[in-house]
Amino acid sequence: MNDRMTTPWGEPALTRFPEDPRDRLRAWDASDEYLLRHLAGERVPLDGTVVVVGDRWGALVTALAAHRPVQITDSYLAQEATRANLARAGVEPGAVRLLTTQDPPPERIDVLLVRVPKSLALLEDQLLRLAPGVHAGTVVVGAGMVKEIHTSTLQLFERILGPTRTSLAEKKARLIFCTPDAALERPANPWPYVYTLPDGIGPAAHGTVVNHAGVFCADRLDIGTRFFLRHLPDGRGGRVVDLGCGNGVVGTSVALADPGAEVLFVDESFQAVASAEATYKANGVPGHAEFRVGDGLAGVPSGSVDLVLTNPPFHSHQATTDATAWRMFTGARRTLRPGGELWVVGNRHLGYHVKLRKLFGNSRLVASDPKFVVLKAVKR
Repeated sequence: MNDRMTTPWGEPALTRFPEDPRDRLRAWDASDEYLLRHLAGERVPLDGTVVVVGDRWGALVTALAAHRPVQITDSYLAQEATRANLARAGVEPGAVRLLTTQDPPPERIDVLLVRVPKSLALLEDQLLRLAPGVHAGTVVVGAGMVKEIHTSTLQLFERILGPTRTSLAEKKARLIFCTPDAALERPANPWPYVYTLPDGIGPAAHGTVVNHAGVFCADRLDIGTRFFLRHLPDGRGGRVVDLGCGNGVVGTSVALADPGAEVLFVDESFQAVASAEATYKANGVPGHAEFRVGDGLAGVPSGSVDLVLTNPPFHSHQATTDATAWRMFTGARRTLRPGGELWVVGNRHLGYHVKLRKLFGNSRLVASDPKFVVLKAVKR
């Protein structure tokens, strides 16, 4: 979808990444528009270092490109969308500095704009990492849809940066205003979080998990992964992909069971891939592994993979969509060698078996319980 967002700085044409004509979701929402109107209406000075955190698809930094902002994101897809949107707007390369959540933040921040993430943990981690660069004169404005901003959200801003209040709602969007308090004693950053895996989950039992903030189910093993770990295929060596790897516990379990396997951990989250690498190393796995941030299996050669394991997400921010799962399945079919297998765990109601049969011509139920299914599809 290619559409134009009306802002005080023009009407940039914006798309998500990867561009998909079937995906009718916009690359911005009412909270982006509200935030930009506020900056212009209040004449917020933008001549210092402007940092934009959690910009969903680059809408904010594209609108503010003339002020040479810094974008910080956990999402590879958001970063690629930003690059495309900036290029489409004719912004010169380097005018906007693109950082990940794993990069050191700017040492001084004069304007801090925060798109509130779904993960409260990620917000906590980022505010704690950014706080040393915030000074008494820093303008701090958060933005999100009403359903994304909770009392706990405001308490985080207050606890880490200073006194916080909210705006009235407009088009179901709300702004957060925070006044930095230089004398505030900030808590220590609790991330990454480390815990020990339970019994009964195969080779990874009693292993160590390292979770950076924002990774799904950061403080415990989620029930879908727990079910998947109990039903993984037997060790068979070869090239294995933990697709959408999260904290990497699935790929690490495969490597523990079969040191001869070469495991590729892939996720579009910089936090997730950092977690997967830390988890793998924490368990002293003797085999070979590669860790890659990217758009699924893009860039992986066709017919080069023996086994793909995945638990696809079915949300993109607040939107429910099967677009990500479909890209994962099509990527798996392309990269699997003949006879290679895709193993999927998912909620029963998602009906992944229908998509797998359409794409692979087959789908077999490996295991099920009242909530989850594990499915296998073979490339013929």
